Parts: sequence; structure tokens; C-alpha cells
Amino acid sequence: VIRAKVVGKKLMKDGPFGTMRYTVKQMKMYRGFQIMPQVQYIYTEASESLCGVKLEVNKYQYLITGRVYEGKVYTGLCNWYEKWDRLTLSQRKGLNHRYHLGCGCKIRPCYYLPCFATSKNECIWTDMLSNFGHSGYQAKHYACIQRVEGYCSWYRGWAPPDKTIINATDP
Repeated sequence: VIRAKVVGKKLMKDGPFGTMRYTVKQMKMYRGFQIMPQVQYIYTEASESLCGVKLEVNKYQYLITGRVYEGKVYTGLCNWYEKWDRLTLSQRKGLNHRYHLGCGCKIRPCYYLPCFATSKNECIWTDMLSNFGHSGYQAKHYACIQRVEGYCSWYRGWAPPDKTIINATDP
């Protein structure tokens, strides 16, 4: 998970349809330092129809998530990427202070009611019910964090979460 500005791009002839290689200037890394402390290139499929993402060169800073495979960072439409200035204050605070508290949690999407958690380390993501998906209210303003006794729940607030309280009224 990094914050970066795209400073170049090159179409590589890898595979039958090609791969786009974006050269990035990494501003900050939020997760993944153990695997790759510095990211210089981000790879994605050349075509959006193959889940490739289109990033603009020298225009915006982006939050980019992905995976490392054979020493390269890959992203796609199934990963979270967003222009930095479109992130909410809650999302920015989450990156710096809250999301790491949810590393032991799993987010389970809910597409239709009723939805139930199947284990104590799950948060039910309800943005899909209203067709908002990634950019829904829950994703923009809440963080799934681990609470007492390993239970995970949604948290929204400005102060650091109190790990002794579970607020069952949050989505």
C-alpha cells in the first residue's frame, strides 16, 4: 500500500496482450516494507477489459494497493486505487492510524440481506447493498478493527479506538 505519483509509463510486450509499467515516485509506504521497502514500478494489464488500471502521468498522487509477485508490484481493478485528493479524511486517518488495527480481521461483503458474520474476526461490509461498492459510506468513513477477545467491528471516530468497548450500533 503506497502513496505515489506516476512519473512515466511504458507498454511492455509481456504476455499476449501486453503489460503497462508505470514508473512511480513513492511518497509514502503504508504496508509492505518487509517485502519491498521502495517501489519504483507498478505493473498492470494494458487493457481495462483485462482488469488493468489507467493512471495519469504527472497529474495526481494516488493511493495504490496491489500484490508483489516475483519481485514486482502488480495492481488491477480488483485492488484499491484512488486519487489521493479524493480520499476522505477518515480514509487518510485510517491509513496512518487505524487500518493496521484490522490486520487480523476479514471484511466480508454483503450483497443481499440477511448477512451474518461467520467468525468473530469478520466485519460485514454493507456498501454493496446500496450499489456504492468501494466508494460507499462505510468504506469512506469506517475502519474494521480488532477489538476485545479478537472480535472485529466497524469503528468511526477521531480518537484512537478504545479496545475494551464494542459498539454494536456501528454498521
